[in-house]
Amino acid sequence: MSGLICQHLAPEQVRVLYPLVREAVPGLELKTWLQFARRIGNPRRRDQEGIIVVLREHRLMPCGLFFYRRHADLEHGEMLVAEHFVAVDVLDPAPVMNALVTELDRLANRLGCNAIRTVVLGATSAAATRLTEAGHRPAGAMLFKPVEIGGSPN
Repeated sequence: MSGLICQHLAPEQVRVLYPLVREAVPGLELKTWLQFARRIGNPRRRDQEGIIVVLREHRLMPCGLFFYRRHADLEHGEMLVAEHFVAVDVLDPAPVMNALVTELDRLANRLGCNAIRTVVLGATSAAATRLTEAGHRPAGAMLFKPVEIGGSPN
């Protein structure tokens, strides 16, 4: 993990982060990303939501990220919810993912959260594997249904 720095998204990193975010959300348009990042990446809201990025020392291009938000959970109280994990490295993304997982625990502690809920698409992904190694366990099923605005309910 040496040589990797985890930090909150800085406003000047928003455009640079776009190609990395497209790894998690391939069809994402730049305009949509800029609007979303400016809202969720607002430094004044870091205690509620944000984006954590990983950088290699002395490099400007982020190589990893996750989005997070604090959530009041009926069973667990304050909970950290994290999703859209991306770790990119030409040779070995594992150290980047390790840095993200370590920072996830630190962030939950800093925010006073009692639990972490991680959302990872693809049960065999590198993110799911590393999170499982770090003690994260399946806690149910996540279902998804797109809703057409103005459409008829099913």
